[in-house]
Amino acid sequence: MKNRLFVSLLIGAMGYAHSPLMAKEIELPSINVIDRQEGGASSIPGAIDIISPEEMEMIQPASLQDALKTVPGVNARDEEGYGAIPNIGIRGLSPNRSTKVLILEDGAPIQPSLFLSNASYYSPPVERISSIEVLKGATGLRYGPNTIGGVINYQSKTPLKDGIVKGKLGSHGYRLLELEAGTSSEQKSMGGGINLITSEANGFRNNGYRMNDILVKGGMAIGQSQWLGLKLTRYENEINTSYVGLRPDEFIHTPTKNPAPDDQFLSNRTSFDINHELEIDTSTKLKTLMYWSQLERNFWRRDVASKTRQGTSFVDCGGTAYCVTGRNRNFDMLGIDSRLFTNYQAFGIQNESEIGVRLHSETMSNKTERSNAGPRARTGVITGNENNDAKAVALYLQNRFLFTDQFAVTPGVRVESYRQNRKNEMNGVQGQANNTELVPGIGATWQLAPELQLYSSVYKGFAPAMISAAISGDGVDQKLDAERSMNIEFGFRGQAQKWTYEGAAFRMDFSNQIVNQALSGGISKTNGGQSLHQGAEGALGYAITSAWSVLANATYIPVAEFKGGTLGPIGNRIPYTPKLTGNLGLNYSKDGLKSFLNAYHVSSQYADSANTVQESNDGTKGLIPSFTTLNWSIVYSPQKDLKLFGVVRNLFDKKFISGRSPDGIFPGAERNFELGLAYQFY
Repeated sequence: MKNRLFVSLLIGAMGYAHSPLMAKEIELPSINVIDRQEGGASSIPGAIDIISPEEMEMIQPASLQDALKTVPGVNARDEEGYGAIPNIGIRGLSPNRSTKVLILEDGAPIQPSLFLSNASYYSPPVERISSIEVLKGATGLRYGPNTIGGVINYQSKTPLKDGIVKGKLGSHGYRLLELEAGTSSEQKSMGGGINLITSEANGFRNNGYRMNDILVKGGMAIGQSQWLGLKLTRYENEINTSYVGLRPDEFIHTPTKNPAPDDQFLSNRTSFDINHELEIDTSTKLKTLMYWSQLERNFWRRDVASKTRQGTSFVDCGGTAYCVTGRNRNFDMLGIDSRLFTNYQAFGIQNESEIGVRLHSETMSNKTERSNAGPRARTGVITGNENNDAKAVALYLQNRFLFTDQFAVTPGVRVESYRQNRKNEMNGVQGQANNTELVPGIGATWQLAPELQLYSSVYKGFAPAMISAAISGDGVDQKLDAERSMNIEFGFRGQAQKWTYEGAAFRMDFSNQIVNQALSGGISKTNGGQSLHQGAEGALGYAITSAWSVLANATYIPVAEFKGGTLGPIGNRIPYTPKLTGNLGLNYSKDGLKSFLNAYHVSSQYADSANTVQESNDGTKGLIPSFTTLNWSIVYSPQKDLKLFGVVRNLFDKKFISGRSPDGIFPGAERNFELGLAYQFY
């Protein structure tokens, strides 16, 4: 049985054809977290979701974070409005800076670091991503730490032969131009190309941005059994955004106000990947990925003097007092990940094995600069300077035992050994922490009938303590346990005639969560304590006719509570964990015209561990009310080389609070639209 995301199955049942502008891509070696081979998805004993290129086009998302809102179990919280600073959580885990999920691009980690500070400060532009894979369950252990909630893998486009030009205009001064060009040899043994994107806008809250992105990608066959792929990216973005949100009266009267117009988030990222694939024989394959990335993130913010219900007052830049602070970080990451896949017969049954090793190294420069030169100062006196580094070695093994054609069991284990170093360059104080973690898991799949597959998994979740918590400012190893949980999942998936369906029940029982050092309230050891998440997610699709279809998904998390420790009062609900999130969509596709109407719902949620209901004067605490938004997108291809498209988001202009973190109210985007066209050259 072909198990894919329920929408993909539904589109296939409708006879959905690839449009000319979605021409077949050149095949390059890559690491997918979900095997795209026939039956590959059905071998995974966990919930999986794939947002295909066709679905990406249908949704017309503003960002990758926006696209992920359509996936069951995912809670994505908007901050600056365009998803450049992603806040993604899975199955009730905190979405703050996406620290509870592992995010990859083409199999390589894109969070700035995995062992020093894994907060996300970067997200690729949605226009250069072809599809998205989301993997939950025990098999995610193969890809690294921070996989408790799951693994997200963005698949970048392979530039098409010849070229495409795309342009978009929209609300709030939004403009985008994308150019794509590629070529391949006559024998299809070599190919590649370039994708260029430039975009800018004034911003939903007068918090504009200017972004440029370059992707160069190519590959070649080496003889009959080897393939080599190369990818280079360069990303630059300047965003007029801040940690400071709106205060309650500002949200009521001026929800589009930028309360900190002088603050800027400046980010530059360069990455280079090499993918090599060797087919040793018909049953054995070796895949190797070498990845390198460098991220520069400079965040310049006015110093806050006071907060009231009416607004925020900043320190006066009169020339004497420090009034602007730059929190500037540079990250370098280098690694090599090699995986051996082999199929073999043993003890009378078929086996599929994956054996892997990863060597990983990363550094982080963390500087604080303060200035009294004016509100737009971008240099100053260095008042804090740290250089930190981490090295890790991981070994992992997974074997799938196919006891019958219908039943398989997949045990696996990962051993992660890592060393963290922290050094204060201002006073020479330094410290080191060494840890080794054994992370086992086991899963099973059972093809109960051609229309129904059951699966389950049990696995240990693991996330290392970040450097600011693991080693104190005076260089002392805090002897922190890693963040650990015992996770259980049961699910089903399948299709029957015009129906597609999937569902899963899950439980994540944390024996220890790590409290961020900055929020630990003077606690010297920041092992946070116990918490419990349990709930269910599901999706259902139905092809009404060959043109019309309806689809829905929902995630219900009745239990997300503290069980003891310093995280929060026992029994209180974990912040930013809505009980219910869901999507309901109506799709039309016929004769070159596609239209998609989608309702997105998020129930109420708390903003703090005390579960404060009454809104605080500064807006950082208080219940976040539920909201429902409606998006409508349309795509029309009048001829094979031309495509017209548009989207209206928040169709009824719903005013809602997206979050109260880091400091104040961050409103959701008001009604906005985009219009565009794409033309393909042959």
